[in-house]
This record gives sequence, C-alpha cells and structure tokens, in this order.
Amino acid sequence: MSADDLPVIAAVDGSTHGWEALDWAAAEGLRRGSQLVIVHVRPYTGRTDAESDVREAEELLGEAVARTSRSAPGVPVSTLAPLDFPSAALTSLSRDASMVVVGSRGLGGFRALMIGSNSLATASMAHCPVVVVRTGRTDGSEAGAPGPLNDVVAGVAADESSGAVLDFAFEAAACRPEARLRVVHGWTMFSSMLSGGPVLDREAASASADLALAELTAGRGGSHPEVEVVREPVRGSASRTLVTASATAALTVVGRRKGGEALGLGLSPVAQTTVTHALGPVAVVPA
Repeated sequence: MSADDLPVIAAVDGSTHGWEALDWAAAEGLRRGSQLVIVHVRPYTGRTDAESDVREAEELLGEAVARTSRSAPGVPVSTLAPLDFPSAALTSLSRDASMVVVGSRGLGGFRALMIGSNSLATASMAHCPVVVVRTGRTDGSEAGAPGPLNDVVAGVAADESSGAVLDFAFEAAACRPEARLRVVHGWTMFSSMLSGGPVLDREAASASADLALAELTAGRGGSHPEVEVVREPVRGSASRTLVTASATAALTVVGRRKGGEALGLGLSPVAQTTVTHALGPVAVVPA
C-alpha cells in the first residue's frame, strides 16, 4: 500500500474535542480522497461489564459514522474499538495511516486534562504525522461550510531535518485550492554561530538565514507548482510567530524532535509550545 492509499485515522471519545477532530479528519479525507478510519479506544477502567463497554463503543461509533456522512458524504468510513491505553493504541495504528487526528484534549479517560495527556503522547510517539485539532467551537456543533481561504504554515529548521515537514506542508497546501505555504524559520546570532554563519554582523546573519531558507525550499515545489511559497525568516524563536499564525491558518505544521532529544522530550521545544498554545489545528511530523 502506497502512502497515498493510507487512511486518515480520527480518534473519538464523545467529547467536544473528539467531535472537532472527527469533523476536521472527515474534511481532510474528502480533500485528499482518502479512507477515514474512526477509532474509539476503550481504555482499561476495571469495569467487569465488558458487554456494556462494547455496546457504548458501538453506539458512539455509530453516531460518529452518521455525523461523517452528513459533513463529508462520499468519504469511505470504517471503525475500530480496540481495548488499550489511548496513546498506545493510536501509536500502533499509526504505522498504517497517512495521519492520526486527535482532539486537543478529552481522549479516553482523561477528559478533564488540557494538552499534555494523550494528545501529546500520541504526537510524541506516532509513526506518521499527528494533527491536534482546536477549532474554537465549544458546543460540539457540527462543522459548517468552510470559512475564508487560509494559509498552511510550516515551522522549519534550516537543515535537512525539515524535509518531512515541508513535504507534508506542501501536500496540505496543494489540496486547498489557492492556499499559500508560509515557511517560518527562527534564527538567532547564537544559531548563526553554531551553523558556521556570521557571528557579530546582525544584517549578515539575517541574510544568511534568508539564503538558507531559500535553499531549503528550492526545488521542493516541483511536484506542486500551484502552491505559492512565502519564506519568513524570524529573528528569535519561531514559536511566537507560529502560535500567532495558527489563529488564521488552515493548518500549522511543525517537526517533532529537532532540539528535544537532549532535554528528554518527545517533542522539540518549538513543537511543544506550538501544540500547547496554538489557536488552530497543528500537525506534528516525525523527523
């Protein structure tokens, strides 16, 4: 099975955030012509009434299928209800998915927690991109007609580690007619020194960052010539720019591990900050 044939996985649990994730995943499946697999993970609860658990899962998944048929008619849909820890089940399923879509919080038995629980764990461990959805709807209402055209924003490091981020971002922009791709790269005088660039000349360091970003994106639009690319080198951390941009972006895309390994983090500092504070959907792409 090629990458283009892999399904979009949406995790649902009956929470408002889970419905947001499902609506976003259904719309993305429709844009990409992909199958949608709706997953409700039945967490270990210690309950002895297994039949009741299965029945509740079937009712929830039935509601999810009906909701999808209304919001994205024509998308092929299947369902799964594994018994497992939510992040563990989604990580396992991610091996055969084009992306996993989760709500910003509310998976499984952790409905009272903010970002930092199952959504972050899945984004930290999955084998494919994980989209953490936050749409601003608070009542569980179904998605309406698409709003004004928005850009796709990608946060990158100016080296080869950002290849997967750019590939995913280009694909996301290409399936949104006339969407621009904004490529954001944060730089500092210290990062310039570490990369062998200018050390004391701020203007030279800025020009060097701009050149590095141009080289990083050069040639990548060949398969998607219709996508307009806007390069945005930013002095300082890219996190603030990405969080601000996420408020009006169709999708913000970040890499998972660049800079995070030494701190023992599954997510890099930029990815962690962006996912935690973003005002719209964020895709976390494995390096």
